[in-house]
Amino acid sequence: QLQLVESGGGSVQAGGSLRLSCAASGFQVSSNCMGWFRQAPGKEREGVANIDSRDRETYADSVKGRFTISRDDAKNTVYLQMNGLQPEDTGMYFCAAQRGWERCVQDMSWFDSWGRGTQVTVAS
Repeated sequence: QLQLVESGGGSVQAGGSLRLSCAASGFQVSSNCMGWFRQAPGKEREGVANIDSRDRETYADSVKGRFTISRDDAKNTVYLQMNGLQPEDTGMYFCAAQRGWERCVQDMSWFDSWGRGTQVTVAS
């Protein structure tokens, strides 16, 4: 059964770091596009980063140079390393898969499998 489970969220001070994990089951992250998204209270969900089967990475402008997406194929897990966190990074972070596509389509609607999310709160 296909499942994505996020973990690693928490509360940090501005400038701090967190590493989010997304454990997948029922399919291989190595052969699919995997992405991280976030949603702040009262705002629309937005893309943060994604990585495709050839390790090509894409980042939102707001997180470039601070966040890094990676993948551990042996653990079937995707990570989001977040450094230099700011209050505007606060939100629920979701992992998602765009299955069947070697290269990520940069459109949220193409991600067909989602986790339940993990909360990140950054205090100023």
